[in-house]
Amino acid sequence: MLGVIVFAHGSRDPLWRLPVESVAQQIALSDGKAAVSCAYLELCEPDIATAARELVHRGATHVRVLPLFFGMGKHAREDLPVLMAELAAAHPRVTFEKLPAAGEDPRLTALLAQIALENTP
Repeated sequence: MLGVIVFAHGSRDPLWRLPVESVAQQIALSDGKAAVSCAYLELCEPDIATAARELVHRGATHVRVLPLFFGMGKHAREDLPVLMAELAAAHPRVTFEKLPAAGEDPRLTALLAQIALENTP
């Protein structure tokens, strides 16, 4: 079974989480069979280890991690690979796949450009 972790930095502001949770909801609506969870690097819960454990408990055998970072900064480039290795070690029967940072997808950058130009006189 497919599991997806929508992974973001985190914030103490509970409203900050709403767009992250919205992405997770859209994934769940798009594929009702996929198990979906949000996870955060710091400042709020759950962390990625807790989210992965929950998805594995629900039956996920392949977990895709979608980093909601706009670019490949330190967190995406250095911290996330370490966390991914820890997940693989903790759950050796599960395949963990790290997707590119969201901002590196040309479809997202094209959409943002389109949004910026909407309703332009």
